[in-house]
Amino acid sequence: MDGKNLVINLNKPKGLTSQQAVTKVKKLFAARKAGHAGTLDPIATGILLVCTNEATKITRFLADTDKEYLAMMKLGERTDTLDSEGKIIYKAPHFSVDKNLIETVLERFRGNIEQIPPMYSAIKVSGKPLYMLARKGIEVERQLRSVNIYKLDIAGFAPPFLEIRVLCSKGTYIRTLCDDIGTALGIGAHVVELKRTKIGDFMLKDSANFDEVPNKEKSVCSIDASLSHLKDIILSSSDFIRMANGAMITSENLPELPADLYLRLKNPDGKLFAIGKPTGSGIKIERLLHIL
Repeated sequence: MDGKNLVINLNKPKGLTSQQAVTKVKKLFAARKAGHAGTLDPIATGILLVCTNEATKITRFLADTDKEYLAMMKLGERTDTLDSEGKIIYKAPHFSVDKNLIETVLERFRGNIEQIPPMYSAIKVSGKPLYMLARKGIEVERQLRSVNIYKLDIAGFAPPFLEIRVLCSKGTYIRTLCDDIGTALGIGAHVVELKRTKIGDFMLKDSANFDEVPNKEKSVCSIDASLSHLKDIILSSSDFIRMANGAMITSENLPELPADLYLRLKNPDGKLFAIGKPTGSGIKIERLLHIL
């Protein structure tokens, strides 16, 4: 494995921003550059995929995969940040809920749903992150986002705390989901603990704390291994030379491929050199990786 171009499955501790965690990993590996595939709030723990050097080119292909979370919410209170770090903006005077009612409400949030991203988020409007505007007391209109909630189950219930397990598509805001569930219950809710337990094929049990990397073998992956969810294609010598020089290749000798499918493109020796995408009757390079 190339020691310079890696994907690290980090178990991010509570209290650090994602960027602070990336900076620490960058120093640990003496990397030239580093980035992450999917932000975790400071309050959140669990999987943060940190990519070093050439692996920074594949962050979006990792971030686009499905994710799983364990979220603990406190019922009966809403906050301006939708989590325990914000100010309480609503408190239910009296409430009583049971598992049957919760289960009925959760059913509404399974499948394809729409969310309004929270103001305290990294989404940019006119080049500025929403959270910067929120800190100034400015609220702007946000577009609805369609997301998919594949699984949504009760993991624990000890009033006023409700723990849920969520398997969801990219772009899902768990804080928003919990706030919406609280609203649907008629009592409000906010997140008090959040743990990301899965990103694509990356599992929390294989992640490493700062003092464990790079010694925990399963926590460190090559670029190729981390993209195992993408189909790979080994090119002929002539096609490899053409693509390495920036040209497209025709897909007439390749299996029929969906236009929205990304591919791991490999040289005749089976070594990864690029991420490709079918387009029309050919394949073009989406990301060229300097790792051969």
